[in-house]
Amino acid sequence: MMTLIRHSILFVLFFSITGFTAGCATLPNVTEVIDAAPTGQKPRPIVSTKGQLSPLKSKSVVDRLKRSVGPTDVLERLTAVVESITESPLTKGNKVILLADGKAAYAAMFKAIAGAKNHINLESYIIEDDATGRSFADLLLKKRGEGVQINIMYDSMGSNKTPTSFFQRLRDGGIRVIEFNPINPLKARKNWELVQRDHRKILIIDGTLAIIGGINISKVYSSNPLKRKKSATTPIHWRDTDIQVEGPAVAEFQKLFIDSWQRQKGADLFGPNYYPVLKERGTALLRVVGSTPGQANRIPFIVYVSAISLAEHTIHLTNSYFIPDTQIVTALTDAAGRGVDVTIILPGVTDSSLVLHAQRYNYTALLKAGVKIYEHNTSLLHAKTAVIDSVWSTVGSTNMDFLSLLNNDEVNAIILNREFAGEMEKMFAGDLANSTRIRRDQWEKRSIVPKFKEWFVNLFVRWL
Repeated sequence: MMTLIRHSILFVLFFSITGFTAGCATLPNVTEVIDAAPTGQKPRPIVSTKGQLSPLKSKSVVDRLKRSVGPTDVLERLTAVVESITESPLTKGNKVILLADGKAAYAAMFKAIAGAKNHINLESYIIEDDATGRSFADLLLKKRGEGVQINIMYDSMGSNKTPTSFFQRLRDGGIRVIEFNPINPLKARKNWELVQRDHRKILIIDGTLAIIGGINISKVYSSNPLKRKKSATTPIHWRDTDIQVEGPAVAEFQKLFIDSWQRQKGADLFGPNYYPVLKERGTALLRVVGSTPGQANRIPFIVYVSAISLAEHTIHLTNSYFIPDTQIVTALTDAAGRGVDVTIILPGVTDSSLVLHAQRYNYTALLKAGVKIYEHNTSLLHAKTAVIDSVWSTVGSTNMDFLSLLNNDEVNAIILNREFAGEMEKMFAGDLANSTRIRRDQWEKRSIVPKFKEWFVNLFVRWL
């Protein structure tokens, strides 16, 4: 117990001394955003490979989607809210492939990189100097030797254990590499802030294919789930989710990457091949939502709370660092109260006991409201996904904690497609099978010690 207290106090003192500002920053009031969103107004036209569709054709696309699922107003109402806070268009004609775990994601990444002809843009919170990281480095250097332009941006804090020599090898091979917001203030480009981190994971190939989600470049995604008690030598498997996107939405991921690159004063990225003419590859509607620090840019947070608040039938949520603010907790409990099936899967295996205690602090209120809570127990759950009303899905990098919601650069894809939502539901069912349900009667009988730990750590949630 005393160790927990000492660690918490030292943690807070460290970030107070270094200028951590999350404690005084605030999240937007989403109820006000929803109320202010225009109702009855025609949504912005959907974007296709040939430009904007006419209002009539845009309506026809949405009507077809609505007819493919059960009755729900989440499509139109949520579209109005999202379009009131972002200029990112809703695009049609996208092919979206679900990559449900690190092995599938890495296989797709290596295949995409090997097929690159013009350029590769890679943005990742963590790039480790391990077997996985070196495999990526070797292939990227090979492609650079073939004349492919390669631009890499990694986060200074996320990759702080990776030796400088790892990135210098890439630079020596002709790859352009940027360290996002260096921890060392003497290396900072401007307006240094320790907690402003680039938590995105984006790979773009030739401006025509993008892979995004929660998966970093690290060997932890390549091990196997635990089917028995973990031994001291057994690495913890990280369970995560990415998607591969082809179609007009790729241009929106490209814009996010280039904007971040320019903000970090990277070399000019130019040439017509960065924004090639894109063809329709599938049937999914997709919107890209990104965030950068600042209250007005908390778009993934607003999207999450709005989607939960407007759900009518089901909310199936998976999140890795679940330290929600009161708006998220209220939205979940209200949804359960109006009869929505609210089921969430959270980590039971963790890389941070403090975060696990903070996560569990909210269980009592959620369970009382009828929210079904499961803890994943064969892997360290790192996925950030949701599927709502069997038609609205999101996959991305945004955790439901204050670091993601207030400070980080994040990116999520919103996919409107019945077939893809069905794949998400199957993945969710698979995760449920590897999880243990938290029962209210058993939870309320736990001893005073874990209750105190949860209460105490919750005092410092904005610093976790």
